Amino acid sequence: MDISTLLIWLAIPVFVLGIAAEFIYLKVNGKPFDYRDSAASITTGLGYQLLNIPWALAELAIFAWISSLIPWEITGWQAWVVALIGVDFAYYWYHRTHHEIRLFWSVHVVHHSSENYNLTVALRQPWMVATTLPFFIPLAFLGIDGRIIAAAYAINLLYQFGIHTEVIDKMWKPIEFIFNTPSHHRVHHGSQSQYLDRNYAGVLIIWDRMFGTFEPEGERVVYGLTKNINTYNVGKIYTHEMVAIWNDVKNASKFSDKLGYMFRGPGWQPAKVAVSA
Repeated sequence: MDISTLLIWLAIPVFVLGIAAEFIYLKVNGKPFDYRDSAASITTGLGYQLLNIPWALAELAIFAWISSLIPWEITGWQAWVVALIGVDFAYYWYHRTHHEIRLFWSVHVVHHSSENYNLTVALRQPWMVATTLPFFIPLAFLGIDGRIIAAAYAINLLYQFGIHTEVIDKMWKPIEFIFNTPSHHRVHHGSQSQYLDRNYAGVLIIWDRMFGTFEPEGERVVYGLTKNINTYNVGKIYTHEMVAIWNDVKNASKFSDKLGYMFRGPGWQPAKVAVSA
């Protein structure tokens, strides 16, 4: 087991305690908790971790191969600083790409399929784990040990677990300005038009501020998809968008439209040709 997977598995007691504490808070305060939805989220999370074990080992082998090709390396504390910041920057673009290209969205949509927002939603992860690799390869070419890259990514994901909650309101302004917070990430899970495709950050919200994708929390967030799938079936949660893409591609008459359904954004439709009277 590689270090990144080990860190996640070692954090399971923290996940359990956090979920339990949030559940008690919600029940004491008379707030709803959807048991079946949370069970679906936990199930997808376990599937993600089990599949991630062999993939993480393959990823480390790829990073090691890249290291053998280059004559330089970054070591010591500098490697950790570059890895932590570099992984967060790469995660922003990985995340943004998975919202803006429909094939990637069909993977990531699993995480957005819940109409609830609590710590169990953080565990609702897709089982296709290989799409991170292209975004982290540049860090290997910088000369950073693949094990450090993997550990930095695990730390990034562990941080994100704690921002999937409504229990914490807005935080101290300097923190809200620099870091991704529960308030910022609630926006990311919103289905309203002003919240769509906003706040892609992992740890540092400054990337969204820099690249024009930041949106503050205002109107109360309505969670889920623009067209919710209304199911607790894990198989449907995982495959519904892939099936929709297949149907769109199959029914498209033009090859360019078939490509559009795969590589343009979710919701893209071919331009309708005006018919003269």
